[in-house]
Amino acid sequence: MPDQGGSRQNITFPSGGRQAHGYLARPPQGVGPGLVVVQEWWGLTPYLADVADRFAAEGFTALAPDLFGDATTHDSAEGARLKRELPVEQAVRDLGGAVDLLLGLDGVVGDAVGVVGFCMGGGFALLLAAAEGDRVTAAVPFYGLPPDPDFEYRGLTAHVLGHYGEEDQYIPMAAVDEAAIRIGEATDVRPEFHFYPAGHAFMNEENVLGTYDPLQAAIAWKRTMAFLWGHLG
Repeated sequence: MPDQGGSRQNITFPSGGRQAHGYLARPPQGVGPGLVVVQEWWGLTPYLADVADRFAAEGFTALAPDLFGDATTHDSAEGARLKRELPVEQAVRDLGGAVDLLLGLDGVVGDAVGVVGFCMGGGFALLLAAAEGDRVTAAVPFYGLPPDPDFEYRGLTAHVLGHYGEEDQYIPMAAVDEAAIRIGEATDVRPEFHFYPAGHAFMNEENVLGTYDPLQAAIAWKRTMAFLWGHLG
């Protein structure tokens, strides 16, 4: 069953003729690059909002759209159901609305944003980058790939940094290698994919799957900061 209390929302924005919701975190200095933060299949949980806050503390204007419409869970079967019932086109549209919002906000610098996604959100980070072209200049998927293994990645121009676990029971290393080949064949992008001696969701401090690895998480975070500032700074 979904968790009680709903998701962490503090902003509403237009998306494809409807209203989408999300959590916006601004940097302390009030000015910084825009960054879309895409949720796991747990929903827009307090933890995911804390991740957005963490990016904001590093100097980004971070927006985490709520793709599940206020539903959150800590049950894997329920998370899988919510993911399965989420229309991919609607999710990409809502993420595109988040890009629109960020690029129109005072204090967001530059004419492109970055996107970081976790688990399910890692796949959507790549889908968003392909859909938005030059409006997304940096994409960072954490242990996630598009739901369609034959996705062709046409339209993707962003620099790509990926983080994947060698012991991931959901995404085999061969699938990541295949995605790298597909990106290279369809675009001029050469993705930078890193593999860690860890399982799925090794960044998630809530440790719902029992796979949180603080050492590998710290390494991935450091790489992500250097990458984002290198392409958005």
